[in-house]
Amino acid sequence: MTEMEKLQAGLLYSFDDPEVEARKQNAVKMCEKLEQVPSWDGERRAEATRKLFGSCAGSVAVQKGFVCDCGKNIHVGDNFTANYRVTILDIAPVIIGDNVMIGPGCVLSTVGHPTDPKGRRQHLSFAKPIHIGNDVWFGANVCVMPGVTIGNNVIVAAGAVVTKDLPDNGVYGGVPAKLIHEIENNVE
Repeated sequence: MTEMEKLQAGLLYSFDDPEVEARKQNAVKMCEKLEQVPSWDGERRAEATRKLFGSCAGSVAVQKGFVCDCGKNIHVGDNFTANYRVTILDIAPVIIGDNVMIGPGCVLSTVGHPTDPKGRRQHLSFAKPIHIGNDVWFGANVCVMPGVTIGNNVIVAAGAVVTKDLPDNGVYGGVPAKLIHEIENNVE
């Protein structure tokens, strides 16, 4: 198997493989193009974002400082907002529902590394998709780890680190993120 085939199969792969690195460099170029569009030009920023992302179901607003690893693995629903300095490491797919707001400084990472030093010295990685439901809000500096699914009508408090799935209708916070209290879904 090639390193890209290993990556796509969810196996350990070499992150410095030329094919894997080429995909990342393409995303770097697209993010730099997005960064050059003025903040006040929402229409052009949305257009550049649609070229970068795999799909956008409707309105999209991505502020300055956005970076990603692939771009084409990011799929967002309608009414998506990413505030300043958001990072989405989309080596694996990141599927985001409707009406999602991601606060400044947030990181969504589908990529991880082995816990043993030998694997890290070999520049190995693994990738697991992230799924985010509808009506989700991340406060500032939230981190979402590989393989996590976040339900509908969820608020993740500022600074939280999400290491496990979060069910619908709750406010979660802390390191690791835990349920703080349930909330009503008044739009169903």
